[in-house]
This record gives sequence, C-alpha cells and structure tokens, in this order.
Amino acid sequence: MIVEDENCGVGSGGGGRWLRGFGSLIRRKQVDSVHVRRHGQLARKLSAVDLVGIGVGATIGAGVYILIGTVAREQAGPALVISLLIAGIAAGLSAFCYAELACRCPSAGSAYHYTYICIGEGIAWLVGWSLILEYTIGASAVARGITPNLALFFGGEDNLPSFLARHTLPGLEIVVDPCAAALILLVTLLLCLGIKESSMAQSIVTTVNVCVMLFIILVGGYLGFKSGWVGYELSSGYFPYGVNGMFAGSAIVFFSYIGFDSVSSTAEEVKNPQRDLPIGISTALTICCVLYMLVAAVIVGLVPYYELNPDTPISSAFSSYGMQWAVYIITTGAVTALFASLLGSVLPQPRVFMAMARDGLLPHFFSDIHKGTQIPLKSTIVTGVFAATLAFFMDVSQLAGMVSVGTLLAFTTVAVSVLIIRYVPPDEVPIPSSLLTSVDPLLRQSSGDIGEDGSVSPVDPASYCENSHLEALLGHPLIIKEVTKDEQNEKARRKLASWTIALLCIGILIVTSAASADWCPRILRLTLCGMGGILLLCSTIVLACVKQDDTRHSFGHSGGFACPFVPFLPAACILINTYLLIDLGVATWLRVSVWMLIGVLVYLFYGRTHSSLLHAIYVPSAYADEIHRSQASHLA
Repeated sequence: MIVEDENCGVGSGGGGRWLRGFGSLIRRKQVDSVHVRRHGQLARKLSAVDLVGIGVGATIGAGVYILIGTVAREQAGPALVISLLIAGIAAGLSAFCYAELACRCPSAGSAYHYTYICIGEGIAWLVGWSLILEYTIGASAVARGITPNLALFFGGEDNLPSFLARHTLPGLEIVVDPCAAALILLVTLLLCLGIKESSMAQSIVTTVNVCVMLFIILVGGYLGFKSGWVGYELSSGYFPYGVNGMFAGSAIVFFSYIGFDSVSSTAEEVKNPQRDLPIGISTALTICCVLYMLVAAVIVGLVPYYELNPDTPISSAFSSYGMQWAVYIITTGAVTALFASLLGSVLPQPRVFMAMARDGLLPHFFSDIHKGTQIPLKSTIVTGVFAATLAFFMDVSQLAGMVSVGTLLAFTTVAVSVLIIRYVPPDEVPIPSSLLTSVDPLLRQSSGDIGEDGSVSPVDPASYCENSHLEALLGHPLIIKEVTKDEQNEKARRKLASWTIALLCIGILIVTSAASADWCPRILRLTLCGMGGILLLCSTIVLACVKQDDTRHSFGHSGGFACPFVPFLPAACILINTYLLIDLGVATWLRVSVWMLIGVLVYLFYGRTHSSLLHAIYVPSAYADEIHRSQASHLA
C-alpha cells in the first residue's frame, strides 16, 4: 500500500478523483519517534514543578484582578463563584484532551503538531497561523497593561521616568509605550538564556503572585467574618441576574483560564513527558480554579456586587475597609501576574514557529537550535522583537478578541484529534522516497511496482485510489494478498466512525450557529437547533456504541494519560468551544479573516510547495518499522 500523497491524500488508504489538487491539505505527518530525527532536539530539562509554574503563571493574569469586578456587577452578582467553577470545568475538558495528546505526541508545536498528525496539513496550518496571532497580540496587550499598573508605584503615569512613560507622536496621534516594548525585550532576553532559566524566573514571579492572592484570601476572609459578609446579605439573593446571568458570566470568565496550553508547547523539553505533562496541566488548572474561586468569594462578600469598582475591584474593596496600604501589595500581585502572563505568551510562539519550519511550512531559519542553550534562539529573537515593536506603536486592546480565536480553534481541533486517535487513528506512515531508494533491495522484489530509481511505478494514482490497493500492488512483498473478513469489518468500522465524527462536528456547528444567530427568525432558529441537536445526539450515541480502534494503545508514545469519558467529553469540549468561537462577534471575525487570508497566501505560495511531505510516499504503519530496519541493515 504505497501511495503518493499528492494525488491520493492520506488516511484510510485514499479518496478518489475528487481529492486531486487537495492532497496537500489532508496529508498527515508521523508522530515524532526514534525514526524521525532530522532536526536538532530541544534540551529536556523541565520537571513537573517547572510545568506547574509555567501553567499557573501563563493562566493567572489580569483576569482575576480586573475581570471579576465587571462580571460580578453586570452578569453574575454573588454567583460569580459558581460562574468561575463552571468555566473551570469547561476549561478542564480541553485540558483532558491536551493531556492525552501531549503524552502521545511530546514534541514542540502544541495544537498545531497534534492537528497535523491527526487531521491534516491544511487545518494544522490554520491552527498554527492562528496561534502565532494569539501569542503576538496577547503578549503585546499584556505588556501594554503592565504600564499603568507599574505607574502606581510612582504615584501615577505622570510620574513615570520619561524613557518609560507613554508619549503621543505629534501629527500621527499614535501613543507609543516604551515600557511595554522594554518588558517584552526583557522577557525575550530571559527566554534566550535557556528553558530552565526562564522557567525558574517564571516560577519566582508566579510564587510572588500566588502569595499576594493568598494574602487577599486570608486578610479578606478575616475582614469578611469581622463585618458579617455584607455582600451576601442582600435582598436580591445569590442570583440577582438569574441562572442565565450566571452562565453568561461563565462564558466571559472562561478566558481567564486560557494559558495552560503553554505547558503542552514545552512538551519536547520535559524530562518525563508521559508522567509530568498530565501532572503539570491538571495541577496548574486546579490551582488557578481554586484561587479564582476563593478570591471571588472573598471580594463579593466584602462589598455588594453593585458597588465593586470594575477597573480595580480588589483594591477598592480593601480601601473601603480603610486598608489603603493593601493597595500596594495588590498592585504588586497584579504586576507580577501580568509579567508571568507575558512570559507565558512569548514562550510558546518560537516553538510553534520552529515546529512549522521543521515541517517545511516556514523557512528553515526558524527551526535552528542553538547548540549552547538548545532553544530556538533565532525564532525567539524574531518573535520577541516583532511583539515589542507591536506593543511600542499600537494599542492592541481593541484586537484582544482576536486572541480568543487562536485559543478556541486550538481547543476545538485538539478535541477532534482525540476522537480521531480513538476511532480512526492514521494507519499509514509517510516515508521519504529517498528512504525507499536505500531499502530498494527489500522493496524491488515486486513485479515492477517500484522502479530502479526507487520511485513509484507508473500505476495511475487516480485508478489506484478508486480501486483496491491490493489489486494495484498485488505483487508487492509487504502487501497481504488476501483480504480477510475481519479486515473488511475493520474497514467498515473505520468508515462508519469517520463519517460519524464528521456528522458530529456538523451537528455542533448547526446548533451553535443557530443559537448565536439573534438576527434570525425564532422559528428558523428553533428548527435549526432541533436538527443540529438530533444530529449531535445521534452521532454521539453511535460513537459510544462503535468499538474504538485496537491500535489506539500503540499510537504515538504509549504509557501516558488517557482522556476519560470518550466520546462524551471531547464532544462537550467541541460544543463549548465552537459556541464561544461563533459568539465572538462579526467585528472580531472580520479582523481575523484578514490575518487568515494572509496565512492562506503564505501557505499556497510557500508552505504547500516546501512541505517536508511534498514527495512523501505512504505505507501501512505495520510495515514502517520493517522499512526502517531494512534501511539500518542496508547502511550497516
């Protein structure tokens, strides 16, 4: 079963003539293994403790110091604590999916890497391109947010040193922020020192932030018990905006949990990824959820929700009790939280660049590994300088919604990838044509299928895809010449599972689109929701009844974490993230579409023709090891 992916694509053995021209979009790469060492490796220096520091630091940002005030005032009221719990559970669904894929495919690139292995090159490119946008704008927005908080230590922005203060360029009405740019360059310098050094700095800053949050919880709790928790003694009750307001608050504070995916981006630098990655992701998310809920419980209890300051809810709550000195401690926590979040935003981006460059989709320049520090030094410098330039010249607060697109798209594709691995894991492996040349004594025993130069015989690829693989290459020694009944049943099971996963995604898309279409007539919305709901329910039931693939246990690196409650948990994850994606608004999607269009052009004119899979030939996974062993013995 040797296939030229340019014509037939990948997956369960081919598609048909309609796949002509689209093969590059669906070709899938192999999980990095001992056979795939074409590129330099990053230094494996991170432990589970380092991962927890990276995860907590990247997750706890301005959300807990600012967002809880707005959500409590306008959506949830005292029920903010439950909103945070629901959002934490929703984020946990994605964390389970990330944990399994990070264990199976422990290489740099995070969601881009998983999508390339499970879904295909086209979607992987969009995910990687979106993550680049997310990390760049996210880092610039966080850096810009540090300046006003840092200015509080100097008595206001007017008292900042001139070389750090914001200035308006005459005639251009552009507000430049030297402090934001300097902070990003400082973070870039830390990252250039090495992954262990930068993770240590992240842990120190995160520890200070957590200590400040514990101060808020303990001192605030003391004040609450002393005053009788006036925020809970309200006639409006615990749900002043009803249950719907509580869920609306959950959708907003969900974005406060974004950041744990930074842990998976360091998978290639973890000492024991199968053990440490699940521990790092789950522990970081649990710590963040508990701290968020405790801080929220204290703040909405100290002050009635409608009196909270939307900009500085925690500081104003303590000030109302005459504790002005606490403002400096809380401001320290806000600054350290933002700095840790900035470090967590800049850290993954060079690794995504590196992963895409390794696959040939970006210039090889981005994949160079520094011999001394064993990090992608060139990528780190380029991304740091670009983010610093953006933070210096541009107020990106209006672009903050674009950050969510990359994250939610990554969360969605990761959940789909888990379903694919469980039910229809890739059963073919890309082999370079040069490798077939080196093992040509093994493969050329067939009746002319492999030519003297190691290339595929002149079998029409289209007819090969339409007809049986076994008939086209009957003489090949690696091909089983008789299709058993079990193989036919397995082929039917894979086809059923593939279509069911596709219908599940379509049903979710219909339901979420109809639910978000406020402009649509009510009857049409209800009809579409009903149709999509039926499709979603039936697809989930079918997947629950269909047997999972037996080869899932050996796919990728074995021995790690397995996502529970499949297919229900990934399906819920896809549903939640798709709804949040569609609900981001037209203005956000218009901005994102411009970036996506640029990405499509880059892929069409560079990535598609430079991909490392451009001339790959696909063989059954069962025979890949035999080919590699034959190559090793041939070279010996």
